[in-house]
Amino acid sequence: MATIVDRLIESPSIASRAMDSVPGLHLDVATVSGVEWDRLVGTFDEACQEQLYTFAISRWPSVKHEPLVFSHKGEIVGGSLMMIQPLPLGIGGIAVSKWGPMLKHGGRADAPMIYRGMIDALISEYADGRGLMLSVLPRASLTAVNAESQHLQVRGFKMGSTLLFPSRYIVNLRLSDAEQRKSLHQKWRYHLNKSEKVGLSFEHAGPERIGEFHALYTAMTDRKQFPDHSAYETVEPLMAMDASLRPELFFVRHEGEVIAGAIIFKIGDRAVYLYGATNDKALPLRAGYFMHWEIIRWLRDNTPAGWYDLGGTDGFQGLHQFKKGMVGEAGVIQPVPSVANYASRPLAYLAGTGAFAARDAMHQVRRFIDGLRSTKAKPDQIRATAEDN
Repeated sequence: MATIVDRLIESPSIASRAMDSVPGLHLDVATVSGVEWDRLVGTFDEACQEQLYTFAISRWPSVKHEPLVFSHKGEIVGGSLMMIQPLPLGIGGIAVSKWGPMLKHGGRADAPMIYRGMIDALISEYADGRGLMLSVLPRASLTAVNAESQHLQVRGFKMGSTLLFPSRYIVNLRLSDAEQRKSLHQKWRYHLNKSEKVGLSFEHAGPERIGEFHALYTAMTDRKQFPDHSAYETVEPLMAMDASLRPELFFVRHEGEVIAGAIIFKIGDRAVYLYGATNDKALPLRAGYFMHWEIIRWLRDNTPAGWYDLGGTDGFQGLHQFKKGMVGEAGVIQPVPSVANYASRPLAYLAGTGAFAARDAMHQVRRFIDGLRSTKAKPDQIRATAEDN
């Protein structure tokens, strides 16, 4: 379901009025344990896997993690898992909120006021109080204007790094089967129809079968010879969480053999595609089309999520066409905004932006090396990327 902010956004002028015509609420702030934080995040509309403590300590073990809960008149209204990265030589540090701060209830009328209040509190604590650079990355909006990103600019944040391929492909889950099929692009629907005639079956699996997915995933990465820079090391701790928090596992089987699988984050108003894997038999059977179609239906019928975020493409044109066709006419394709940076002290800003520049340069070098390696991949390996992901 779209948040109240998203529903108000139809043009830049409306976005500005929605976020800036009201003051931010004064919120109480408390730090909680990692275990308590994950339990609370499971009740948030804007929950995402990067904001889970269990994910963050596996993905970024060297930084300090501070789960902050925001309350108004005794009611929890939002939160943010802050990651504190000290810089070398003690010259400063960066406080990062990735995909945060999150609203607990995105549809409430005072959501813009709550968001503003959370940003004010983060500035007060990390920029003014501790002298750090505050870095905030909002999630992709469901509309043409990202109201949160726009508010950050009005509040004095400066735009920083932007993803090289920022588009996110988001499927509308609240459609009937007939409406969803009609939304699909014609070629995607054609491949789906073909996949439904070759004897594939769909399975929702428990965490005890994660070993089967590991086997598929390892074989796929070995087959493609593509470097894996994902957060795959977080899968085991995520799958060990309570049932209400852990991702869901799905498989596609053909003639008794598991040929495809996927791991899906399902908490909050947006389910998220985390990982997918196939073997050599999946591509000619169009197993990727069949699997995603069944996942869409399962998420619609078994979760409150209104949207299914397929992630990005990392520049692969085949993957763009595959995801664009699945998003169809009823879904949205919108970019992740630039990182927004704020510092109360000039030295903190210079140190923080310098650190980000060094990181971005390192990523560019890695991408160049990956590009050289990918030219050695066989054409069928590259073509398979669309369905595997």
